[in-house]
This record gives sequence, C-alpha cells and structure tokens, in this order.
Amino acid sequence: MGFARTCAVALVGVEGVVVEVQADLEPGVAAFTLVGLPDKSLTESKDRVRAAVVNSGSAWPQKKLTVGLSPASVPKGGSGFDLAVACAVLGAAERIDPRALSDIVMIGELGLDGRVRPVRGVLPAVLAAADAGYEQVVVPECAAAEASLVPGISVLGVRSLRQLIAVLTDEPVPEEDPDEQGRPDPLMAGLRMPGTGAATGMLGAAQHDHGHDLADVVGQHSARTAVEVAAAGGHHLFLEGPPGAGKTMLAERLPAILPRLTKGESLEVTAVHSVAGLLPPGKPLVDIAPYCAPHHSATMQALVGGGQGIARPGAVSLAHRGVLFLDETPEFSSQALDALRQPLEAGHVVIARSAGVVRFPARFLMVLAANPCPCGRFSQRDDLCECPPSMIRRYQARLSGPLLDRVDLRVEVDRVTRSELTGRGARGESTETVADRVRAARERAAARLAGTPWRTNSEVPGRELRSRWYASLGAMDEAERSLERGAVTARGLDRVLRVAWTVADLVGHDRPGATDVALALQLRTGVPRGVPMAIGALS
Repeated sequence: MGFARTCAVALVGVEGVVVEVQADLEPGVAAFTLVGLPDKSLTESKDRVRAAVVNSGSAWPQKKLTVGLSPASVPKGGSGFDLAVACAVLGAAERIDPRALSDIVMIGELGLDGRVRPVRGVLPAVLAAADAGYEQVVVPECAAAEASLVPGISVLGVRSLRQLIAVLTDEPVPEEDPDEQGRPDPLMAGLRMPGTGAATGMLGAAQHDHGHDLADVVGQHSARTAVEVAAAGGHHLFLEGPPGAGKTMLAERLPAILPRLTKGESLEVTAVHSVAGLLPPGKPLVDIAPYCAPHHSATMQALVGGGQGIARPGAVSLAHRGVLFLDETPEFSSQALDALRQPLEAGHVVIARSAGVVRFPARFLMVLAANPCPCGRFSQRDDLCECPPSMIRRYQARLSGPLLDRVDLRVEVDRVTRSELTGRGARGESTETVADRVRAARERAAARLAGTPWRTNSEVPGRELRSRWYASLGAMDEAERSLERGAVTARGLDRVLRVAWTVADLVGHDRPGATDVALALQLRTGVPRGVPMAIGALS
C-alpha cells in the first residue's frame, strides 16, 4: 500500500483554506475515486491528471486509487487542484519521494499534455498558504510574479509537470519548447474570466485610461470642488445635470486624483481582481485605484456579487479602494440600487448561498450620475423640458431616500455655456495640481487618525466625530438648525461634519470652522450658503 500527501488551496470568496490532498494506493481493480466534496470541474480532474501523468513520461498506477481532499466539509471547486492531485498520486506510486511533498502547496491546472496552466486567485491562495505557515508553493510559471508578491514564501514556477517531477526527484530539468513567436501564449487564457473587461465596465486599474486631465473639464466649478472633496475624504458623490454637461468626464478623472494604493491596499485589490480574472498579463500588482462603471442593465448579482455555486465578486468589490461609477443611476433596477446600502455602510458585502457564505471587501467611492428628468432638459431656469410633472416625480423617485442619505455630496452640474466652451481664457486646475492637494489632505487625516482603525474622514463613525474630533465652537450651529427643520437627518449631520473635516484638511485648518461647515452643508444639501465654491478661495 502506498500513501502520499501534499497541499492545495480552496478559495471561498477571496479567502483561502489550505486543503490536504491525500492519495492512497491499494491492491485491487484499477479505479480512481475522488472524495472530499468536489464540484463538477474538480471531478473532471481525474481524466486530466491521468492523461497529464502518462504524457509526462510516468506510468499510471494500475491499482485502486483513492484521492481525498481534507477537510471534507469545505466545498472545493475549480481546476487548481490538478497539480497537487498529480503529485500526490506520483508520491503514492513512489515515483516521487512522499517526504518531499508534505510541506509544499501546489496550485495549477494540468493540460492533457502535462503543461501547467494558470488559474484565477493565485494571490489569495498563496496568502492563505503563508498564513497557514507554509513556506514553499508551486505555481504555473506565468503566475509566479503574482505569487511572489507575498513576502516570506518561496515560489517555484513550473511550465510542465515534467519539470516539477525533475525538480522533486533531483533529475535534470527538461527544457520546454517555446510557443511560436507572434502568437498569444495559450497558457495566459486561464488568467481571464470570459465575459469580463471593457464591455461590462468592470475594468481593472491598468485597463482604465488614467491620462484624462481634470483641466479638460470646461466650467463646472462647483462639481470640480465636489470631486476634489470626494477624493480627499473618500465621500460618495451624486452629480445631477443635463446630458453633455460633463458628469461622465468628471467621474472618469476622479481615479487619477486619488492617492496611489499602499502595499496592503494593493494586495487587497489584486486579490479581488485575481479571483475575478481581471489581472492583465504582465502586471501582477494593482497599485492604482480601480475604476468600475457597470451598465445600467446590470443585475443585483453583477453589482454586489453572486452567481451559481460559490459567489463571485461583483462591481462593488472590483471597485474596492477605487471608484464605482453608476451612470444613468435611475435606470438601474431599484433592487440593485438598494442592495448597495449594506456595502456602503460596512465596507464589505456578505453573500449567502447554498454552497456557502462568502465575504468580499467593498470599500469604494461611489459616484452617481443622473439626468433631472427622462428627457434631461428639466431646469429651474428655463422651460425646455416637455416631461409632465408626474413623470418627473416618478423618475426622480427611483433613487430611494435611504440610498441618497448615504451620499455625502450632491451637486447640480449646470449646462455648459457657449462662452465657456469656446473661450480662450485660463483653463481649470490640472489633475496634478489637485492630486497634490488631495494627497496632502489625506496625509493630514492619516496623522490625525493614527492609532485608530480608520484612515479617511468618511470612515470615522459619527459618535467618534462628536466626542473626539468636533468642529470649532459655534461652527455647527447652522447645520444643527437644518437638522431641526428636517433639511438633514441625524446621519446627514454626521456626514456634514465628516465633509467639513475634509474641507479643513484641504485648506490646512486645524479644526473645521464656520466656513468649512457652510461649504460642507452646501455640498450636502445643494442650497447656497454664500461661501465660495473653490478650495483655493478658502485658504
């Protein structure tokens, strides 16, 4: 009787569970049994592994073979167990020393010819292995750079099962024939999930065009200020205005003024994009804020995550630490929009399915954009709109009050005038200039919040703001009167104080004053308060 074991990783959301892959050979009729709660794709690995072992020059054991995946209570799926199953079988057959396998974690899919193909989720799988105390992992060669992002772990990248067998048995490592020049590497196909990318608006950070300059936006001084405040404090933003006024332009330029991600944030974002199959080849680490703009026909599962079997990350998780832009927001289904309430408050989304419960990170900056009416021409200044009042009310009511109450900044984007569009005067501030102010404001907030679990003003709970980081004496009087009149809710009052702290950080004030609170209240309610809508004018 032969026995060998090695390890692989089962992914549940973006969290991994180390699975022990055990192979047992007994005398009897040749058979291959796979146990341990595998799904359909994992059950099919029996045929892939048998063909890969034979085509790699090793004999397949003609005995009763049982492969167990432990713990058996954890659902397991995907083709990433192929490499571990093949090595465990070869260890039980004494082709490989079983002692050389017990402390190695193996991740990869096998082709019928023995080539090792990449799978999605390599980074979170290696993170789980490192957390469990393992120091060696074997991954496909083209995913070695992604796995190497985890510190303190030795990564071996192999291109075929033949190479791995040679390494484990101290034999000469065979050379693999290179692919034809000028053709895409077929192994890289395993890093992408079909149906994702530009067509769905679920773009990774490297795919989004960060060359847009904020100076390209004509006019829109109030909206530009709101975008700057949103970036500095991580506040959600609602832009309302007619078509062609620049709402989408502003949203597309928001990621470029956000600070670059820290190492910890980069690993979080990369793990989500790796599971979703959105990591671009040649860029294993996402270090800039992602941008996700799903179409208004997106379902609730596409927004918050879901799907059959083990849930996959949705748009809110793909926008983690970045921007989620919902253009034509009233056209989204009310069910999908209301599903955003929980991740907006908690910073993560929990999805329960019959196959298990998964938790995805979802701390994003949400930008909503909407027309004032179905035709988009409704305005208090003119009567170009032909929509009846009842239709306008129904259209605007598609955005529920509880959802809008979680949005810190609400700005009306005015129609661009002819003089602004054709004028040759000074352009607005560039992205680089605004990004420098945003970076400085983030640093002030981080220094103030040092020693706490929060990093931006939008994350600080209201009770902490009122007790530890309150505004100057009398600065909140007007905001409190708005609460008494019902113009803002209790949650809205806390959000006004958060925005006031962000304004103070941008202009360099030690504590929010009456002017900072007035600007925050104006950005929250849209009612003019007699303060200049420019950060430079408040300094």
